[in-house]
Amino acid sequence: MFFKKEKNKDEVQEMNHNEVEVKQNEASTEVPQTSNISKQELEEKIIQGLKTCYDPEIPVDIFELGLIYEIKIDDEANVNIKMTLTSPACPVAGSLPGEVEMKIKSIPQVKNVNIELVWNPPWDRDMMSDVAKIELGMY
Repeated sequence: MFFKKEKNKDEVQEMNHNEVEVKQNEASTEVPQTSNISKQELEEKIIQGLKTCYDPEIPVDIFELGLIYEIKIDDEANVNIKMTLTSPACPVAGSLPGEVEMKIKSIPQVKNVNIELVWNPPWDRDMMSDVAKIELGMY
């Protein structure tokens, strides 16, 4: 006949303590999963953000207008954008670069944003995408 030995209170507490230690050790060795994003994916998010900014005189977003000359993303997710305006006398010359900066900064993966307003080459209608030309009835 087998008798089941009852565990005393100290043995139960020791077992529970060991189980907690094991679980804590397992948890501390787990590598947290971070959402890494490729530069290409980040650039796509940036372009989507740029497509929400409009020149108030032309009902087409600044990306399709060809006002964005360059998007550079470094390994730390710092973003440098070279952009222009339709003309130096553009009424949003003071506000549009700031709006672009705010839109890009709102992307969680972006660390810093630098907007460089350039005038060379000067913008002209040939810089617009086909989408912009169709929207403006220029085809």
